[in-house]
Amino acid sequence: MGSQYPESRVLIVMTGGTICMKSSPEGLVPARGFLEAGMAPRPSFNDGSKLACQNLDHFMDRLCNPLPVMTDATTKEYLRSFRTPPSTYSSHIRYTLYEFPELLDSSSISSAGWTQIATTIQNNYFLFDGFVILHGTDSLAYTSSALSFMCAHLGKPIILTGSQASIFALQSDAVDNLLGALIIAGTFMIPEVCLFFHHNLFRGNRTTKVSASSFDAFASPNCEPLARVSAMGATVNWNLIRRPKSIAKFDIQTNLDTAHVACLRIFPGIKPEMIDGVLRVKGLRGLILETFGAGNAPSGEDGSLTAVIKAAVERGIVVVNVSQCQSGSVSPLYAPATVLGNAGVVFGHDLTTEAALTKLSFLLALPGLDYADITSQMEISLRGEMTGASSMQFAHPPSELPEISPTQQAFTSLGYAITSGDVDTVILMLDGDQHGLLRAKDYADNTALHLAAVGPKSQITRELLRRGASVHVRNRASNTPLFLAEQMGATENINLLKESGAHLHVEETEKLERNS
Repeated sequence: MGSQYPESRVLIVMTGGTICMKSSPEGLVPARGFLEAGMAPRPSFNDGSKLACQNLDHFMDRLCNPLPVMTDATTKEYLRSFRTPPSTYSSHIRYTLYEFPELLDSSSISSAGWTQIATTIQNNYFLFDGFVILHGTDSLAYTSSALSFMCAHLGKPIILTGSQASIFALQSDAVDNLLGALIIAGTFMIPEVCLFFHHNLFRGNRTTKVSASSFDAFASPNCEPLARVSAMGATVNWNLIRRPKSIAKFDIQTNLDTAHVACLRIFPGIKPEMIDGVLRVKGLRGLILETFGAGNAPSGEDGSLTAVIKAAVERGIVVVNVSQCQSGSVSPLYAPATVLGNAGVVFGHDLTTEAALTKLSFLLALPGLDYADITSQMEISLRGEMTGASSMQFAHPPSELPEISPTQQAFTSLGYAITSGDVDTVILMLDGDQHGLLRAKDYADNTALHLAAVGPKSQITRELLRRGASVHVRNRASNTPLFLAEQMGATENINLLKESGAHLHVEETEKLERNS
């Protein structure tokens, strides 16, 4: 069954969780075969189409509509795939599902499980346009936060989701959550680790679980959703989306150091000896301290509690102050918080506990960082996990820009400057951009980076990449900027795009081989 609409490819990674569970005499237990049993029978996940694949024998193609998946760094398997009906955005999502050999219990997940997820994404990064991770809800906010720090120079969407009830239950949120995550991952180039739940796409490291039973189980108290889904489709808040702004390839940091970090909640009447006992655990390197309100804690009799914390800081233990409140920020507003700051405690601002713990574990695992490096990086935003200090935004007066107002007119002017090699005008327009020019497209769905990839000045390509232009967006012919640069033999642009993580898709490689 053919289609006039383009297809994107998404890998769903099944780690476990309630979403895949079935009833048994012992209660709910994880069930295998989720793709065939949970997704294939549902028309919203399967339009019955076949995947044309010229490089596999006819029997395999007829049998399973295969997509290649790297099950480890060297082993490729072909797994059955399905395709969604056309979405609101006139496109299909072709997807397959890889189940972990041993499904993970989300309440028992550790750094090893996070490494397994991140490594699976890294092994398949060049094969898919986006990734959906199915995961239990108990530790979903922790995993979302951890992956956001583990994944560096991310250029594609990674969306975690799960459900409060199994997809096989009569009343369940599983279909809405999975379908929403799948459509967003296959439609929008949102290069962040996100969590999708109950019609909302959140930045993963801003989330926390707020209900054990409600379908509206997650919240992002200090950051608005990146997107919301309604009957009209998804509305993306593009102003909030973070983009990689360095010329570097996607990479992961594995094995977060969770074994040497603790979390302690302050309560009225807590004894200094209790805190000291935690701070003297053998091998402890960091403590997340959940305090009252804006970062306040009792000082103890004669300042004894503060003295215990100060002594730990002097021993090289990183102590981070976060609020017990869901919303708001830790700051030196009241004297008790200032006292902790003077003792060497790091202000966690509006970090969630989940983000604070995983961020500190990430920094402790990085080679070459000393105590001062770690404490300074804990107080700045690395992946959008905390609200940074607002900065003045400058825009050039309208008289300095071409006489334009609609976005398409502005993009046309930018395209002309790019193809003319007019670096100064390109920079001027981008500096004064009020139209979202980096994500704008022409009549053939070419972005500014598509045009620059075949333009005369590699400096323009570099400028676009430095500002966060995506190397993975495809035009209407399903071609990436790198493919166009390869066709033109634009060596400098090719090198820049590859340094930024660009790669050719299977179909593009076949096209170039046929034309060579």
